[in-house]
Amino acid sequence: MTATTHPNEGIKLRSNFLRGTLRESLVDELTGAMSPEDTQISKFHGFYQQDDRDQRQTRRDRFLEPDYAFMLRARLPGGVCTPTQWLAIDGIGRELAAGSLRLTTRQSFQYHGILKHRLEAVIRGINQVMIDSIGGCGDVNRNVVCNPNPIESSLHQEVHAWAQRISEHLLPRTRAYHELWLDGERVAGGEEVEPIYGPTYLPRKFKTAVAVPPHNDVDVYANDLGFIAIAKAGRLVGFNVVAGGGMGATHGDPTTFPRLADPLGFIAPDQTLAVAEAVVTTQRDFGDRVSRQHARLKYTIERMGLAAFRDEVARRAGIRFARPRRVRFTDQGDRYGWVKGVDDHWHLTLYIENGRLVDTPRQGPMAGLREIARIHHGDLRITPNQNLVVARVPEAQRADIEHLARDHGLLAEGHSMLRRQGIACVALPTCPLAMAEAERYFPDLLDQIERLAKRHGLEDPGLVVRMTGCPNGCARPYLAELALIGKGPGRYNLMLGGDGIGTRLNHLFRENLDEAGLLAEIDQLLGRYAAERHADEGFGDFVIRAGLVRPMARPSETHDA
Repeated sequence: MTATTHPNEGIKLRSNFLRGTLRESLVDELTGAMSPEDTQISKFHGFYQQDDRDQRQTRRDRFLEPDYAFMLRARLPGGVCTPTQWLAIDGIGRELAAGSLRLTTRQSFQYHGILKHRLEAVIRGINQVMIDSIGGCGDVNRNVVCNPNPIESSLHQEVHAWAQRISEHLLPRTRAYHELWLDGERVAGGEEVEPIYGPTYLPRKFKTAVAVPPHNDVDVYANDLGFIAIAKAGRLVGFNVVAGGGMGATHGDPTTFPRLADPLGFIAPDQTLAVAEAVVTTQRDFGDRVSRQHARLKYTIERMGLAAFRDEVARRAGIRFARPRRVRFTDQGDRYGWVKGVDDHWHLTLYIENGRLVDTPRQGPMAGLREIARIHHGDLRITPNQNLVVARVPEAQRADIEHLARDHGLLAEGHSMLRRQGIACVALPTCPLAMAEAERYFPDLLDQIERLAKRHGLEDPGLVVRMTGCPNGCARPYLAELALIGKGPGRYNLMLGGDGIGTRLNHLFRENLDEAGLLAEIDQLLGRYAAERHADEGFGDFVIRAGLVRPMARPSETHDA
């Protein structure tokens, strides 16, 4: 590593292919934390060190170290798991974590509040049901997301298989994960290599999505790499490939920005893995290893230029990109309730507020899902909008599944479309990057927006609202029709102008507003929308037409408006 390389590059190089001194950190009983270098290496194994920020000052005043615990995120390509796996996931969350589960926008699950001495038991537990956490975080390809597509079951099965293959192909090859958490043995003989990643892995995290039009619930253009399925007569004929999307930005730094992925071209299915690897290795070799703020693939493409990047990927993959096929997206949300698939099975999409599953005296969603998993013989699919699909239910079992879902408050009915389409990140008190509340505040904010909408005669405006505690974009806020992005305690930037289908970025409308300022602005906006909108005009399209914000670029080569 050169003197100008970011310190994390040296940490990765010294880690001996992600081993670091994790074993020593785990048995250090003097602290609930890992060593500073191990906190970076642990991410590649799927877990982050966090502390309860609500307790920081109190513990500091008592001369105690922060209340350290860990968040672990699993790798679950396409979000699909079996009922047996779900029961194990649930049990580990209740017994070894903070008693809850969090469904994520990356179509996986994560645990919060894991104490250091329980990490090994958690990782072993999920591995016993064939789930792992390697690559759940870190500078590698993260969990591959894939449209749950409950309607076209045969197409979903085919596309989901590619999502799994991409995920497996782009996994780190190091044996460190197995040595540390599973069998404990070092494989003798030969020097370890990482054929795709090399000894310093990628400059930053890397996200891949597979979309099945007309649904863009994966927000494919928000990803470093996207594959848009092209089907004919219900069968997959290939993919449009897009690259260079990313949601993260830094307040006050105009050199950082959210970006939509650019189209590279159309490929046949058998070219998928070669193209995925070529995009990753191009980012490995050309990505910025000096500034992590500029290390995502979107900045690499900005520096190289799209044509040069496309040519480099094609050369490495040994293919020629064809012209992208025309596609049309119609939504970026989930399809709630019962939907019948082409195979005569039924699929029930449940509503999980903010993806958080925790039982309370008033409601027991975790208990309800346990009961469903005990009688269900199909699969369960986590959606990219933090919900859950009970998939492949036979007609004879529909009534029993619905009864359990209703009794435990898991059905979407009774919730407005505004609420069903909303997403919030975890933010405080556990995320170290959060500047403001998100998950804990979002339900109350939506209550207030609903009241304002009704005042203007908008019974359920149905706009896509998203909220994050910082500008890093975990809830994909820059693709919402209306978004709030944390700027400081109780203060947010108000963003407007997404198109409701995930193909247009929104734009800053007002900066650094407190709650009163936010509600006043939203009140005026909803009033104008109610009075001036055209028939069937979405909120995001209205604010663009009304000139309230300027339109941002679309990935025009692949999108059919």
